[in-house]
Amino acid sequence: MADPRGFLKVRERELPAYRPVPVRLMDWREVHEHRAQDSAFVQVQAGRCMDCGIPFCHQGCPLGNLIPDWNDLVRRDQWEAAIERLHATNNFPEFTGRVCPAPCESSCVLGINQPPVTIKNVEVSIIDEAFARGYVTPQVPQRLTGKTVAVVGSGPAGLAAAQQLTRAGHTVAVYERDDAIGGLLRYGIPDFKLEKLHVERRLAQMVAEGTRFRAGMEIGVDITWDELRARFDAVVVATGATIPRSLPIPGTDLAGVHFAMDFLHQANAVVAGKEVENQILATGKHVIVIGGGDTGSDCIGTSLRQQAASVTTLAIGKKPPLERPAGQPWPTDPLLFEVSSSHAEGGERDYLASTVEFLGDEHGNVRSLTVATTEYLPDGRRVPQAGSERVIPADLVLVAMGFTGPETTSIVDQTGVTLTERGLIAREDDFSSELPGVFVAGDAGRGQSLIVWAIAEGRATAATVDAYLQGGTELPAPVRATTAALRP
Repeated sequence: MADPRGFLKVRERELPAYRPVPVRLMDWREVHEHRAQDSAFVQVQAGRCMDCGIPFCHQGCPLGNLIPDWNDLVRRDQWEAAIERLHATNNFPEFTGRVCPAPCESSCVLGINQPPVTIKNVEVSIIDEAFARGYVTPQVPQRLTGKTVAVVGSGPAGLAAAQQLTRAGHTVAVYERDDAIGGLLRYGIPDFKLEKLHVERRLAQMVAEGTRFRAGMEIGVDITWDELRARFDAVVVATGATIPRSLPIPGTDLAGVHFAMDFLHQANAVVAGKEVENQILATGKHVIVIGGGDTGSDCIGTSLRQQAASVTTLAIGKKPPLERPAGQPWPTDPLLFEVSSSHAEGGERDYLASTVEFLGDEHGNVRSLTVATTEYLPDGRRVPQAGSERVIPADLVLVAMGFTGPETTSIVDQTGVTLTERGLIAREDDFSSELPGVFVAGDAGRGQSLIVWAIAEGRATAATVDAYLQGGTELPAPVRATTAALRP
């Protein structure tokens, strides 16, 4: 428990200031400096954590983070103990503390009648302070089991499973089809939200612990799935949900209409110093982003840094409310109107906007799109309202409507594994598939979700794999396999 009167003495919720917009748009560095705020500032905010009796923030976090514990340790200036408690449930707080939407804060008891505790900022401050003070060191296993595990995919689920299994004494190899390890952490999230130095130093720790990384290797192409299963005692499939949701309207074949992740992948590669031929660029263009989620927000920030002429976000639904609606009571995670750092940098947001058609010029390039006002039918369907069409200019359209599921062609063709009705790889509650020794973690079995769910499932899958190989396990298993939606 933190200061039992802290939330009474410090009623204001404060977060570190962002760098000025004109300054941060000139580079790709993170939008604010986490360490510039001074540890004393974080200690004061951590002290707002109240003696609530039942910490509902645990319910809001799939990882089961011991939030009141490390809030109290930060308040007492015990940073080394704080990172030990944080690492007990979360392998990568430097990732979750930067890109997780923090459902724990929606469940904070203080949030009933005050702004909730700045849990996410305290979390990232703990890990940043720990790295700065040298508290994060490799945890090399005391013995090796002689068992081998292949992890396919190096996103947060794959990395969490790999680190847990390596520490349990297994020899783990992580396979990644991209040219660098990290999955969406590497090429899906822009540096202004997650600088890649955070990925690199965590990978360095994992290498020192014994995890082996194999970048540029696509399972199903460079190595067949059956060959992989023959080489290893167990296989963890953590390939993510990477198939983008398409927009089935006329004109999607026009030049200049792209999926958001293609745009972001190239931009992140260029920021990393790589050469990309025929890069999708927003420079000097009127950019339309279709979709109002985190990926769309990343497209806004990237387009503005590439000096787009204008950026407009189209969302098919209604503008979310500013305050928690009655149908989403505490401690659920409500759907609210949010202003991300990218939204604050510029651009327009248009709600109830149904895209009807993309229009091109004589050369096959997109030049505009037809938008209609969204009409809600009694059965809940959303359709374009007749007679409300308007045309808006567009030189670059980025479709950021989420993802439908994992890419499964090779694993199905080569192993015959069963898929669910949603196109996910079928698995049991313990993350095992119907293939002996093959387990499924993260979005590949769950569908598109949050980074905290990916890490939680990676940790839980590691416990199942360890038990499969050893007959028992001491690894924690924070969650069971589920595809239930996080929001009510």
